[in-house]
Amino acid sequence: MKISLLGPQRRPTVDAAARSLGTGGPVATITAGWQEREPDDTELTRLLGARDVNLQLYRRWLDVLDADPGYAAGEAALQAALSELSELYLVRLDHALQAAYSVQTKTGGGDGLACAALADAVAAVRELDAAHLRRVNEVRGEFFEQVRPHDRPVIAEHRAAVEALLSGASAVVLAGGRVDVLAHVLHLFNVAAVIRSPVIAWSAGAMALAERIVLFGDRAPQGPGFPEVHGSGLSLVRGAVLLPHARARLRLDDAPRMAVMARRFAPDLCVLLDPGARVDTDGSGSWPPGTRVLGEDGQVAVTAAAA
Repeated sequence: MKISLLGPQRRPTVDAAARSLGTGGPVATITAGWQEREPDDTELTRLLGARDVNLQLYRRWLDVLDADPGYAAGEAALQAALSELSELYLVRLDHALQAAYSVQTKTGGGDGLACAALADAVAAVRELDAAHLRRVNEVRGEFFEQVRPHDRPVIAEHRAAVEALLSGASAVVLAGGRVDVLAHVLHLFNVAAVIRSPVIAWSAGAMALAERIVLFGDRAPQGPGFPEVHGSGLSLVRGAVLLPHARARLRLDDAPRMAVMARRFAPDLCVLLDPGARVDTDGSGSWPPGTRVLGEDGQVAVTAAAA
């Protein structure tokens, strides 16, 4: 599958990306991350030459919640459980990362025992991330096993409609917004299983394509936060943690901090998607030359060949 990952679209490049596909026919768009603003896609329509068909996943989700009280109650319980998991994870993550940063400061980039101590500290963070993701997936799996979406008429109806629209699409465009909302509705309506066309995505839309979604923000008003594993994406892009708006949201000049981040998520590459970026991939984990990534030394680097 051909996938084009774009930088933020304040200066749009989605039109050029869509034209480069050389395909005609309708373009399925997903703007669910915009939530209540999902229908406000006039500019996107213009950029796509009025070929767009909005899948309206957010509206479909609201319809499910309204039409199926049993499902709505189950989802409320799911969200409460996930919130509790997140709170507990963040408490532990705070301590684990502070320990890694402290060890890093004391080692001063040394070797031998110092390097081994830092490696152990980063490994502890990696294990915590993995355990949290497993637990999140277990809770979500239990939820889907209990509510059985495919057996619920209103969900089955929407899934069938979404599949029909995607089957006739020459491309699929995923916009940004709230990545948690976007990922949830993409999973609910089983979108990954029925996409067959080239995909263009940016911001939250790009993040949702990865195997795991990592939330990050070093420049929040309340102070830098720690990158945190949110959950599983669609796994259409493998071998990467996708970081939109990286220059604005990460302290890329803080090499020690970036080094811990790169090592924490290795062997996945931390791929930087800043304004003007376009990375074309087949999703297999191979990256074209010139892809901007975080090196394990904390410096921004570019891939020279497939990695």
